[in-house]
Amino acid sequence: MTGEIFRDAWGIPHLRADDARQLARVQGRVTALDRAWQLEVERHRSQGTSASFLGAEALPWDRFVRRARLDDTARRCFAELEGRDPETAEWVRAYADGVNEGLAEGAGRTPEFTRTGLAPGRWEPWTPLGVWLGIHILFAGFPAKLWREQVVRHLGADAVALFATDGPATSGSNGWLVSGERTVTGRPIIAGDPHRFIEEPGVYQQIHLSCPEFDVVGLAVPGIPGIAHFGHTGTVAWAITNAMADYQDLYRERLRRTGAGVEALGPDGVWRRAARHTEVVEVAGEEPVEVEVIETERGPVVIGGPEGLPDLQEGFSEGLSEGFGGAERIDGADGTEGSEEPPVPLDDDPPLAITLRYPPRVTSDLGFSALLPLLRARRVADVDRAVDLWAEPVNVVQAADTEGGLLHRVAGTVPVRAEANRVRLVPAWEPGHDWRGRHETPRGGLTDGVAAMANQRGLAAPLGVEFAPPHRADRITALLGEKERWSAADMPAIHMDTQLASAAPLLDMLAALDGLTPEADRVRRTLLAWDRRMDASSAAAAVYAAVRAAVVRGLAAHPAFAALSVPPAYPEVLLPWLALLPRVGFALEHLLRTEELYGIDRAGTLRAAVEEVAARSTAAGHGTWGDTHRLAPWRALPDPSYDGPGLSGDHDCVLCTSTVPGLTDLSARGPAARYVWDLADREASLWVVPLGASGVPGSPHHRDQLPLWRAGDLVPVVTDFTKLEKESDVRGV
Repeated sequence: MTGEIFRDAWGIPHLRADDARQLARVQGRVTALDRAWQLEVERHRSQGTSASFLGAEALPWDRFVRRARLDDTARRCFAELEGRDPETAEWVRAYADGVNEGLAEGAGRTPEFTRTGLAPGRWEPWTPLGVWLGIHILFAGFPAKLWREQVVRHLGADAVALFATDGPATSGSNGWLVSGERTVTGRPIIAGDPHRFIEEPGVYQQIHLSCPEFDVVGLAVPGIPGIAHFGHTGTVAWAITNAMADYQDLYRERLRRTGAGVEALGPDGVWRRAARHTEVVEVAGEEPVEVEVIETERGPVVIGGPEGLPDLQEGFSEGLSEGFGGAERIDGADGTEGSEEPPVPLDDDPPLAITLRYPPRVTSDLGFSALLPLLRARRVADVDRAVDLWAEPVNVVQAADTEGGLLHRVAGTVPVRAEANRVRLVPAWEPGHDWRGRHETPRGGLTDGVAAMANQRGLAAPLGVEFAPPHRADRITALLGEKERWSAADMPAIHMDTQLASAAPLLDMLAALDGLTPEADRVRRTLLAWDRRMDASSAAAAVYAAVRAAVVRGLAAHPAFAALSVPPAYPEVLLPWLALLPRVGFALEHLLRTEELYGIDRAGTLRAAVEEVAARSTAAGHGTWGDTHRLAPWRALPDPSYDGPGLSGDHDCVLCTSTVPGLTDLSARGPAARYVWDLADREASLWVVPLGASGVPGSPHHRDQLPLWRAGDLVPVVTDFTKLEKESDVRGV
C-alpha cells in the first residue's frame, strides 16, 4: 500500500493515500519533512523539556507545564480515546508514526538542530494531544482572573470594568459567513483570518488530504492530524473563531505539609492528601532545576505551594477564613478518617496556593473524536454532529454547504459552576464552587444573509466574561452591507480594511483641547483631518500611534495606578496578563470615556502627549506607520538580524496586526492565515499564510507568501492532482 506526496507552485503539500489511516501517516511524514524543528519544539514544550536545548529562557514555560501536568493530561486523554474511540486513536497513532519516519530526514534539512545540538526524538501516540494542549492551555486567558484580583485589591471592584477588554495575550479571529442570497453565484462563502502570534514556521499549515473517503483542503495545525479549524471538503466548509468563553478556574488552596506529604483543605472541612512528586528540568548550560508538582482534588498547583504565595499573604478579599467555623477532621496518612481538631485561628491558617482546574484534566477529553467526522463531512448537519464532540478550545463555528445549509454555533466544553468561579479566584475550602456538568452551547442565525464573528460579545456571551471590543465585527458587518452580492474575489478587501474606530475617544478629546503650542497644534490639526485608517504609508497614522503611546504611558505612570505597576511575584509565564502598560493600552477607550478616573487629568495627559510628539517630530520629522509598525514573528531561536516588513492595520482594525500601545509598535500578533471558502467552486477558494509552506530556512517556500500576505493577496486553492507536481511515493504505510 502506498501514499503519495504532491506539491503545488507554492510548495503546499497535497497528499493522497488508500485510506484515512494511511493518509494520517503520510501527513505526519510530510509535516516532519517540512517542519521538523517546529514539531520538536512543540513536543518539548508540551512535555516541559524545552529548556534542555533552548536554555534558561525556556525554563519558566517548562516549569509551568510540569506543574500544570500537561504531559500527564495528554496521556490520560489518549488512554480515554483508545477506550472510547479506538478508530480515532489508531488514526492519531498513525500520524505519530509518520512523524517518526520523517523526523531524521527533516532534521537534516534544518540548521536549528545543529545550532542547538538537538537530536530528533520520538513521538508517542499521545504527543499530538500534548501539542494541542500546550498550544491552547493559555487560550482561555485564565490569568485574567489574577489581574482582576489585583484590580479589586488595589482599586476596588468597580475598577474591573474599566480594564475589561481583549487581554494582552488572548488569541482571536475574524470570520464571516455570507449566504447564497448575498453572493453572485447563489452559493455561500465563508471567509476570515485567525489572529494568533505570528510564528516562524507558521502555526497553520496549508494542506490537501485525499483518500477514497474524503478529499479536504484546509489549514492544519502542525503536529495534529487532520484539519480541525478551517476546512473545505468540496460540498461543505467550516471555520472557527475564539468564542472568548471562560472554562478554566483558579482556586485558592490551603495546603500543609505532613510527615506523609502534602494535604489540602476541602470544602467539607476535611484535609485530604494531595498528590505530590518532584521532577527535574534539564537546562542547557546550567544546573538542572527541581520542580515540586502538587495536585489537589481541584487540580494542579500552578502558583505557590505549602509555603504560600509569593508576596501575597496580606490584602486578599475578605472572608478567607470562612469555612473554618466548627471542628475539622484531619485525614490520617493511611487514608483513614483521622481525628478531630478545633478550628485553627486565622493567624495560624495554612498558607495559600493556587490550583488550576481545566476541562481536559477533569474529563480526559480533548475533543479529538471530532476530527475524523469533520474530514468525512458532506453537509452542514455532518459538521454540526462532529463539533458536538468538540472540547478544547471553545470556538464559534460557522459552516455552509453546497445545498444552502448554514451553521452558526458555539462548540466546546464549558463547565456549569458558580458565577464567582468565572470572574475571580475562589476558595477551595468553601462549598459551592464545584463543577456540575457542562453548558449547552448557544446557536445563532444570520442577519440580512450574513453573520460576522470577531470575538465580540454576542453568540457566546452567556459563556464568557470579557470579550473583544465590537469594532471589528461591526466594521465587517458594515462592509458586507455596502454590496448586495459578493464573490470570493471580493473578500480580501474586507481582510485588509484598516479603519480604526477605537481612535474616536482620543480624537474627540483632542478636538476640545486648546492652549497648545504652534507645533502641537499642527499635530492636533493633522489628527483631526486624518481618515482614521492605519495604513502603512500614512504619516498621520504614525502620529496618532505616537500620541496614543504617550497617553498610555502617561496614564500608566499616574500615582492612582502605582499599586498595579509592579505585578506580584507570579510565574513569569503569567505576567503578560498582569502588566499595567498593556492593560492601559488595550483599555484606553474605557479609560478615556469613563466619567471620572480617580482624579486623573486626562485632558492634561493628552496635552502633554501631543506636546511630546510635536517636539519629537520637530527634531526628527514625521515618518509613516509602517516605519515602526513592523512584523516581529516569534521564533524559538531569536534572530536579531531579522528586520520585518512594515505593516498596515492595528489591534482594533479588521486587519488586526496588533501592537502593545505604549510599549512597542512592532506586531507579534496578527492574521496567522487568511482563507476564502467558496461553496460554488472549491477551485475559486483562496488562502495565504504569513510566511510560507516550508519551515526550512533557505527553502524557496520558506517566506514566499509573505509579500502576498502583506499586500492582501491570496493564493488560489488547487485540488486537481493533474495540475500538481508529484514529489514522492510513501511506501509501506
